[in-house]
Amino acid sequence: MSKLSESLSLVKKILSEVRMYNQASAVLNFDMQTICPKEGMNAQGEVDAFLSNKAFVLQKDAAYIEACLYIYDHRDELTDEFDRCLAESLHRDYAREKNVTPEMQHERSLTYNKAYVNWLEAKKSKDFGIFAPSLAEVQKIQVREANLNEERKETPYDTLFDGYEQGLSSRDLDDCFNECKARLVPLLKRIMNSKKKIRTDFLSRPVKDEAQKTCTQYLLETMGFDFNRGAFATTEHPFTTEIGKNDIRVTTHYYPDMFYSNIFSIIHEGGHALFEQNQPKENYSHFIEFNKTMGMHESTSRFYENRIGRSREFISLIYPKCCELFPNVFEGVSEQEFYESMNTVTPSLIRTEADEFTYTFHIIIRYEIEKMIVNGGADVDVAALPKLWNDKYAEYLGIRPAHDAEGILQDVHWTSGFGYFPTYALGNMYNAMYYNTMNKQFDIKSAVLAGDFKKINGWMTENVWARADRESPKTWIKNITGRDFTPTDFLDYLESKYSEIYEL
Repeated sequence: MSKLSESLSLVKKILSEVRMYNQASAVLNFDMQTICPKEGMNAQGEVDAFLSNKAFVLQKDAAYIEACLYIYDHRDELTDEFDRCLAESLHRDYAREKNVTPEMQHERSLTYNKAYVNWLEAKKSKDFGIFAPSLAEVQKIQVREANLNEERKETPYDTLFDGYEQGLSSRDLDDCFNECKARLVPLLKRIMNSKKKIRTDFLSRPVKDEAQKTCTQYLLETMGFDFNRGAFATTEHPFTTEIGKNDIRVTTHYYPDMFYSNIFSIIHEGGHALFEQNQPKENYSHFIEFNKTMGMHESTSRFYENRIGRSREFISLIYPKCCELFPNVFEGVSEQEFYESMNTVTPSLIRTEADEFTYTFHIIIRYEIEKMIVNGGADVDVAALPKLWNDKYAEYLGIRPAHDAEGILQDVHWTSGFGYFPTYALGNMYNAMYYNTMNKQFDIKSAVLAGDFKKINGWMTENVWARADRESPKTWIKNITGRDFTPTDFLDYLESKYSEIYEL
């Protein structure tokens, strides 16, 4: 056996053990966010940190690191494309973690778990002060690790963001978001001045959790979610997690007076799950199943949530079932009224409940604040962040939070770091580009109206999901669409759709 083969074999053996620790940690983390009792969370967090540290220490083994570096240096000799991708992925991980000691990693895990517990309490109490010390600790750790990264970028924020969206920078984001603001701000004003009135009175009619659970099952089945390889539960903040190759779990949240929240949460999370359930099986045998970027992932979840889920055709498809499950809600409500209500534009405070049009502003606000938090370093006044948050909502959307729970405490993401939020907006832009490409090959609207998700998912599997773990975002989107990345398709779509709805 050649040294290259021996090195590859050793790496895969260690990664098999790492995967076991990570899988156990994922189960604990899922449990913490779904059914773990409040008093058990800190102890469970400590076990999670212990398991994560075990996985981390395995990858600090000298022989393992030597093997990783060897296969990277000789990657051009690897005949298998998946192995070459693994070599490059491991090298990025090595550069990011080389200077992070096991003690630092353990501290990181404990900090993030404590931050989550404090965030839950702070949100419940509507008091940012409870979470502020944890946020300061998360910021300190994130900046430290960005500076320790051997492949650090122009700014600490760029380094962190590159970990989520390889090959893109804050300059890309600034250009992209400036174009969004230039086109969306005046269009929002026109929409707000429109004489078109959309009926929404029925949206707050009460529903029972059991009916929403049945609706969740129906929506996931409609989308093509494989229940033999997945499950769903409820949580405070919906998410999707990959426990293992054949165990993809999604979560949602039931509000008794907002039935539609569950509908779009589960379609969104179901989109993430479809990505995981339909990736190439070779990804698992080559340990690259987590190589896809978050922008790629969000492109899928928001493709199903918005481009499909809020379309006239999908609303027509699910309208009869919604009438059956929520008779008191839909009494006297037409299909057209349902469609328009799901696409009403109303500046609002809660990102996860935001309409498709104003959603981008929520991301821009978070991006501008977290870039300041990270790049500002020790000079950042954490206590002043709620006011900054509120001022930006007033600036972009003309509204102001009444308390921290509907303001800076609404999202869970900052309990474990920064750089994730822009990927939501990028996802919208990616899927607008590949939606247009898909639509040239078959009529998407007709497929949705017929409930033919086998055709839609088949195209996604072949064109969007197949190579995501082996390509950088800019290469990936160009190979799908034949064009360089641009926000224009997304902005054109918003302008066309909402001009029609609001009769502009």
